[in-house]
Amino acid sequence: MAAMTGIERIGRILKRQPVDRIGLFEHFWGDTLKKWQADGSIQQGQDMATHFGFDLHTCWCFSMVADLDFKPVVIEETAETVLTRDGNGATLRRHKLHDSTPEHVDFSVKGRDAWETLIKPHLKPERRRINFEAYRNAKKYATERNRFFFWGGVNVFELMHPISGHEHMLVGMALDPDWVRNMVDTYAELTVNLMEILFAEEGKPDGIWFYEDMGFKERPFMSPDMYCELVQPGHKRTIDYCHGLGLPVVMHSCGFVEPLLPGMVDAGIDCLQVIEVKAGMDPLRIKKRFGDRLSLCGGMDARNLVANNIDALRKELAEKIPVLKQGSGYILHSDHSIPTDTNYATYRFFVDEGMRLGTY
Repeated sequence: MAAMTGIERIGRILKRQPVDRIGLFEHFWGDTLKKWQADGSIQQGQDMATHFGFDLHTCWCFSMVADLDFKPVVIEETAETVLTRDGNGATLRRHKLHDSTPEHVDFSVKGRDAWETLIKPHLKPERRRINFEAYRNAKKYATERNRFFFWGGVNVFELMHPISGHEHMLVGMALDPDWVRNMVDTYAELTVNLMEILFAEEGKPDGIWFYEDMGFKERPFMSPDMYCELVQPGHKRTIDYCHGLGLPVVMHSCGFVEPLLPGMVDAGIDCLQVIEVKAGMDPLRIKKRFGDRLSLCGGMDARNLVANNIDALRKELAEKIPVLKQGSGYILHSDHSIPTDTNYATYRFFVDEGMRLGTY
């Protein structure tokens, strides 16, 4: 088969149609590129996508913080961390010296009353929530390089917990489901309304990439029944809108979310990413269960990349790619993202061997 462009390849992979090879994409921690440029592995001014030949490009262009006019307040600062209160009423501690998930210290919203008075009135589909220029430039950039272009952003689960924290949100699912249902409906409607404004003015992307971390090690954050009752309606609302425009939907979720997958597939996702092995996910098992309905992206154990274990990488790629490439529907990606501990030569081997095994 003749070589395809990234636009052609990813478009067909998401439909599980024949392609020339599996797809290729990756996420990196912020300093990884700097390290590889510093050691001369990648030229200054060259990005990862160009250097490795990635097939797709994403753009995150919505601001979903509740109060857009609120100026973050610094409560405490040390040499290593800074504690701030943001426009969601959340008090978070962030590390200054490295990228990491912020520590959740406190939240103004712990239940329905605070949601209705402090947050919901701010959630209007205002144009200032959209970075039109960033989207326009990213779309042009991807088109010029024949890469499949995704609008990227979070969905309802990842929009709720920044205003209440996981603990209050999950307790609310059990004790006040109507509150959570109202948050889901509000955020789903806001997301769709903002997409309508953006796409009418700047044109549609090639696809949609939702980030939605709904699991941790060996467990999802909620039961499958609770997902279907409370979260799935928001997923279905947003995904139905995207499908109505002819746009395929990738959904990212860290953690063990396999018990939620039947509901996620019913909600309409076209591809699951990132399939976190260390959390208990198994891409081969998921391929067997859902491969006729779902494309996959990821599922390659990042611990082997962090350890720079070439033998383990060779073994994993040889075991997984011949199965995952069957019937098309696979994009090579780690099961998380690539940190600075990974050597350039290690990731270069991962890509080259993956593409060798993944060519049809």
